[in-house]
Amino acid sequence: MQRARGKEETSTKNFAMKSKFSPHGLAALGWTPAEEAAFAGHAARGLVPGRVTLEHTHLYRVCTADAEWLARVAGRLRHAAVARRDFPAVGDWVALDPPPAGGRATIRAVLPRRSAFRRKVAGSRTDEQVVAANIDTVFLVMGLDADFNLRRLERYVLLARDSGASAVVVLNKVDVCGEVAARVAEVAAIAQASPVLAVSGRTGAGLDALRASVAPRRTVAFLGSSGVGKSTIINRLVGSDLLPTREIRAADGRGRHASANRQLVVLPNGGLVIDTPGMRELQLWEVGGVFAGTFDDIEALAPGCRFRDCRHREEPGCAVRAAVDGGRLSAGRLENYRKLDEERRHLAEKQDEQARLARKRRDKAIHRAARQHKPRG
Repeated sequence: MQRARGKEETSTKNFAMKSKFSPHGLAALGWTPAEEAAFAGHAARGLVPGRVTLEHTHLYRVCTADAEWLARVAGRLRHAAVARRDFPAVGDWVALDPPPAGGRATIRAVLPRRSAFRRKVAGSRTDEQVVAANIDTVFLVMGLDADFNLRRLERYVLLARDSGASAVVVLNKVDVCGEVAARVAEVAAIAQASPVLAVSGRTGAGLDALRASVAPRRTVAFLGSSGVGKSTIINRLVGSDLLPTREIRAADGRGRHASANRQLVVLPNGGLVIDTPGMRELQLWEVGGVFAGTFDDIEALAPGCRFRDCRHREEPGCAVRAAVDGGRLSAGRLENYRKLDEERRHLAEKQDEQARLARKRRDKAIHRAARQHKPRG
């Protein structure tokens, strides 16, 4: 028991040292009249508003108007949570009890989110994970080396559209690519209205355009797979080696996570940046509302299919497959469309099954309680 406590204390100490965050005032952290209105009821209870700037296992670093605290979630909030999404995430605004002398603050509530980049948790469990909250722009970073993968980018674009934030595609490592213009054109074809920026975190090329996209008091999140150079780019924007970086393996162009935790940092111009560890697994979560818009080229062809419920596989008279055969649509894009469509349908089925089991457990509990309180004759 004592060994476990010592391990936690060491982890907490390292966690505190990694932050390098200083108080800036609520407005400088992105506080708006919307948050002010949402916090009114908590203010009446004497709680303090703050923003989560770093997330660790069961421990958070929260910045308030004039202080920075380590905080834990209150027991009542923890027990009331029905899913992982109910816990704070980096970028969240929370209501806290100030820490006692030498202690930690207590998070009593999470304010409503105005945007959130969400995914299904890694593995087989059906639950939602909020990667970053209250973001204005999502920077989807992809390397112009062995990391370049249009099909994976389509998945990122889909989840970015679902987040409620605007999206910018950042193609990093122009210094190692001899076909930058061609790659940009390929990405622009699937990024739709989202801007595409070609940069080099190593040399600084193209970063002025990216820096101009991060306005004061606005929050952006950098997302992408391991080794794409998110931390290197952020260090360039900050002007110092604030975040750790790692070399990429020459054999396959891959890298390990440089960032161990999600965290929010303030740029010299007052912009707010959320760095995230590279994601090896990015599964969909409830994207039905934006799915068609992300694949609008395929959806535009679908009305020409013979069958209204055509899945664009083996059905006769499929206009979408005819477009592939005629060279008007990429076979890879159609295959990815099918894969993502199947994935979201499977997720919906699992969610329906979970809801059915939850209702069954609730009904059993109600009936059990009714029998226990039945008056005796």
